[in-house]
Amino acid sequence: MKASPEFDQFADAYETDLNQALAASGEDLDYFARGRVAFLARCLGKLDKSSRAAMDYGCGIGGTAPLLRELLGASQVVGVDLSERSLERARALYGCDGISFQTFNQHAPAAQLDLVYCNGVFHHIPADSRLSALEYIYRSLRPGGLFAFWENNPWNLGTRYVMAKCVFDHDATTLSPPEAKRLLRRAGFAIVRTDFLFYFPRALKALRPLEAGLRHLPLGAQFQVLCRKPAPSCA
Repeated sequence: MKASPEFDQFADAYETDLNQALAASGEDLDYFARGRVAFLARCLGKLDKSSRAAMDYGCGIGGTAPLLRELLGASQVVGVDLSERSLERARALYGCDGISFQTFNQHAPAAQLDLVYCNGVFHHIPADSRLSALEYIYRSLRPGGLFAFWENNPWNLGTRYVMAKCVFDHDATTLSPPEAKRLLRRAGFAIVRTDFLFYFPRALKALRPLEAGLRHLPLGAQFQVLCRKPAPSCA
């Protein structure tokens, strides 16, 4: 994949631009990032799955990598992205023993990862390139490995408002939950579960304890499709 000068121009102001777009929710990007990974950790706990080796696909400036270590217990995390400038910032901010950041060309898929995490990336990928992106992820996972596919929910009006305000989402083509699942199945993944998160803005924070019972209602601001690379069946 070629480098992305488009996202290079957003790398230095990424946090500021995204937090401005999220202001209507009353929360910042860290609230949502931690919420996604904490929810994923609970899903993995129910499946009794560990994730020692993980990837953040489309990692941007790298803020999720330390969360994958902290909340999932991953000992090795690699973040991959197209934007060289974003990766420079990621290395400066979060690079350490156990966390690395590479371009897609630098990281060769080797069927060794337990988990791939991806948030809000596929709405930037042209529709005719999405399947090849999923093939890269598929080849990176070991048999039985899990893919946590997170996307913005176009059925949520708040999400549509935030994306309209976000300077780097102006080219976005959203995926509905059914579209996402069809695409993942085409790439060979088996769907494990689908969940919706982030129903209530900070102004309605008192209602957030209800969200655990609403995760199947397809109106949360984001959704996760957790899927698995099938393991070969025994003859």
